[in-house]
Amino acid sequence: MDVSQLLKGVLDVAVLAVVKDEDGYGYDVLRRLRAAGFDEIGDASVYGTLRRLYLNGSLTSYVVPSDEGPHRKYYAINDAGRTVLEESIKTWRGFADSIDQVLKLNREVAA
Repeated sequence: MDVSQLLKGVLDVAVLAVVKDEDGYGYDVLRRLRAAGFDEIGDASVYGTLRRLYLNGSLTSYVVPSDEGPHRKYYAINDAGRTVLEESIKTWRGFADSIDQVLKLNREVAA
């Protein structure tokens, strides 16, 4: 199965979940996603998702100066983003339950 196609459908919720408890800048969000098991995720996908979530009002952003290099743009979830995340979690759980049910039926038929 092509994991990249699955990632496209869940990347928004994964990014929102990663910044739910702690704000993050682009590379930091990417690092956290990879640490959570999203090894195949591309840099451009994460940066594009952060931009899209910011533009649709799910994230806010602010710049933090850095003495060690360029300033970093941090992203933070806001109330609208929390609502999107909660709805997405419910949708994901329902979808996962449905897939689990189908897979269980297929195992029973094969046995």
